[in-house]
Order: sequence, then C-alpha cells, then structure tokens
Amino acid sequence: MVKAGILGATGYAGEQLVWILHKHPEIKVEFYASHNYANLQLTDIYNNYYGFIEDKCIDMEKAESRLTGIDVLFIALPHGKAFEITQKALGLGVKVIDLGADFRLNSPVVYKEWYEIQHGCPELLGEAVYGLTELKRNEIKECRLLANPGCYPTASMLAVAPLLKNNLIELNSIIIDAKSGVSGAGRSANISSLFTECNESIKAYGVGVHRHTPEIEQELSSIAGEKIVISFTPHLVPMNRGILSTCYGNLTREFTTDKLLEVYREFYGGDYFIKVIDGLPETRWVRGSNLCHVGLRVDKRTNRVVVISAIDNLIKGAAGQAVQNMNLMFGLEETEGLEFISMAP
Repeated sequence: MVKAGILGATGYAGEQLVWILHKHPEIKVEFYASHNYANLQLTDIYNNYYGFIEDKCIDMEKAESRLTGIDVLFIALPHGKAFEITQKALGLGVKVIDLGADFRLNSPVVYKEWYEIQHGCPELLGEAVYGLTELKRNEIKECRLLANPGCYPTASMLAVAPLLKNNLIELNSIIIDAKSGVSGAGRSANISSLFTECNESIKAYGVGVHRHTPEIEQELSSIAGEKIVISFTPHLVPMNRGILSTCYGNLTREFTTDKLLEVYREFYGGDYFIKVIDGLPETRWVRGSNLCHVGLRVDKRTNRVVVISAIDNLIKGAAGQAVQNMNLMFGLEETEGLEFISMAP
C-alpha cells in the first residue's frame, strides 16, 4: 500500500485527487492539507464526502511534520509554493508530484520571465521529469520528482505530437486555439470567474502572454528536435470543466483525413486513455474521466490539418494524469484507479 499526502486538498485539482485516491485500491491517504481550511473537516468544504472521509484538513506546518510517514507527496498549490516542501520531501526519500508550474520549465530564466518570481531550487530542474504520461513513460518510471503538465499543454501536445514525431507539418505553422471551462481558473474568489461575469459569454485571455506557452513550446521542441515557436490563444467558456484544443498546422505533403487517422491510431495504439475517433471531439464525452479524445480533418484547399482534442481539465489535465504518473512511479498498473468513463448526459 502506497502512503500519500496531499497539499492543497481543497482546491479543485486537489479535490479531484481526493476523489480519485479515495477509490484507488493501492493508495492510503495519510493527510489532507489546506492553507485556507486548516482544522476543518473535509466534509465541511465538500459535502459529497460525508460518511466516507471524516478527516480534518491540517495546515502546511503539520503536513511538513508528517512527511516521514508517506511515500509520495502530491502538491496542488499555486506557483512559487512548492520549492521548500519539495526539497524537504526529497531529502526524506519521499517522491514528489507537483501539479503546479514550479518544475515544468527546464530553465530558471524562462521561469522567472513568465512567472515573475525567482525559482527557489533551480538545482532540481535537471532531474524533474515532465509527466506527459503517454510520451515519457520510461523516464516517469525512474523519477522521484515529477512535474505534472498543465491542462492546456496536455490537450494541445497530445493533439500535435504524432504530427511532429512523423515530420508531417511545417514547424513554424502551428497555431493552437483552446477553450477551457471556468474551473481552470481555480477555486479562489476572482471577479472574472463569477457566474454573472462569464455566463452567456466567451472570451479570449492571456493572448500572446499565457504562461502555458513556454511549456508547450519547450515540450514540442523536444519532440521535434529543434526549436518551435507557436501561436497559442486560450479562451474561457461558461461551463464547469473541460478543454477543447483546436490545433492547426501546414502539412509537408498531401494527406487524406483517413491516412492521418491511421498515423494517429498507430501512434496511440497502446494507450488506454487516448481515443482517436472518427468524429470530432466534444468535452461532454470526456467530462469526469481521464480520457483524451482526438479527431482531425485535412483541409485539402489549404493543405492544412486541423486536429481537435478534448479532455477534462481537472482529471486528464491535472489530478487524473498525476495519479496515472504515480502508478508508473510505484510500479502499479498505469490505469489503476482511473478506469472510469464519462457519465452522460
């Protein structure tokens, strides 16, 4: 039995970790830590756990004192908050899975440029493994510090990776247009995510400056073997959860839609959670699951491919992928605790 601790258990991503790990047959959660809700029972915040989880949330200081009793620490905190606790956990032999942004970027200079704070432990960046599971399995199995990908990067890179691996698109032509539900903004009070501010509306934000941009560029460049610069525009849509990422690229030669679907099915053939579909993905068919649906069309008129992916931003885009990675890190079945499909309607 793997013993786990969760920092930030009352945020949306942290709560999804609680939900998944509660049902995981190989995991025992030793503590739930929260900055805002310390000393309250988890059921005081999320009443869906009434009668199932009666633990109180502890504060971060108490969580630090309990690191010796766990095997893995999940950190679901805002950027800049994972540095000190990660160093302490690793020093005690505890594996760390950071759902935040603190270990995703390879360069402390790039991190400071985009997150506007100094990186607190740049010496760990060289060993942190970027946990896009389907593309990094071997590295994930051997790592002790895992940087869980962002939600937009997960959806976008799973859509584009087969094209880059097979040299099928011009590297300077990638455009990513992505749309996320409001839970992507987190649980903290924010005027822009209030119901009356975002209902019955859709808007672009972070145009040209969104912090997931360097993350996507870094990992796509690693796949391609040369530097890639993209155009990435995120949008906020009035739904609770889900991401739809529409990715464009100029093909290097002529292809039919059916031929490219064959390429994708071969690329993801052994991946339980990636479903290459004949139709076009919709967020409702992956909501509440760790699945990613991928579909595409070739625009013959422009010789451009349009690839669309859909994920649940809180599961495949956060907590579910973190558990998928944890399974690999501890030699468990990759799908353990995650074999649930979306509930419809």
